[in-house]
Amino acid sequence: MSSLSPAPSTAPTERAVREDLAAAYRLMALFGMTDLVYTHLSVRLPGREHAYLVNPFGFLFEEITASSLVVVDADGLPRQETSWPINPAGFVIHSAIHRSRPDAACVMHTHTLAGMVVAAQEQNILPLNQINMEFYGRVGFHPYEGIAADDNLSERERLVRDLGARNALILQNHGLLTVGATIAQAFYRMYYLEQSCRIQIAAQSTGVPLHTPSEAQILRARKQFEDDPDEGRLIWQALRRKLDREQPDYRD
Repeated sequence: MSSLSPAPSTAPTERAVREDLAAAYRLMALFGMTDLVYTHLSVRLPGREHAYLVNPFGFLFEEITASSLVVVDADGLPRQETSWPINPAGFVIHSAIHRSRPDAACVMHTHTLAGMVVAAQEQNILPLNQINMEFYGRVGFHPYEGIAADDNLSERERLVRDLGARNALILQNHGLLTVGATIAQAFYRMYYLEQSCRIQIAAQSTGVPLHTPSEAQILRARKQFEDDPDEGRLIWQALRRKLDREQPDYRD
């Protein structure tokens, strides 16, 4: 009677997830998508129920390392010993999405200038460039209800409703949010959602009439994006190599 070894696990280790998330924080800083010590990127830890990694409160994104990330529960409370504070109120939005979207292993939220400008407008992402067309009809819109706080449970329900099955959300008068099954996927979506916002406000600032392609052309371009199976993997590998050359301490 032969014995078979168990198949190797394909789930990433906690260490691998820590390094990926630390890399994402560094890249957010590198590309100017930070708000000092505010906003968060979070990821669900594989194999652990209601356990997530998030940045310690008070760190600049450029300071984050794999070991400085803190494990928190679904309420944003630490599940490990830490000498740094955690901002549970800042985790409210993340908590709501992680609880309701099993596929959303990673949640990214930003307060960028371009994102906040578009979030102050009445319309969603405009299909003014093929980058923007990837998001056509694919970005939710959540009306402003004040600063997100853990005492407003009903807003969590509405936020989840407004995101729905989408992977991107504009928080009116607030900022941007993306989700992904992986950190690489969520980062890819946030990077290009940010680029879409920058393109939009730059085009609007010219003061000349803007050209919008036909609905058929927009939908064709969107489908071309959706038919690409990569979803940021090659980009993520390239960006990790960049960090390994220029900021290798993110792995510490």
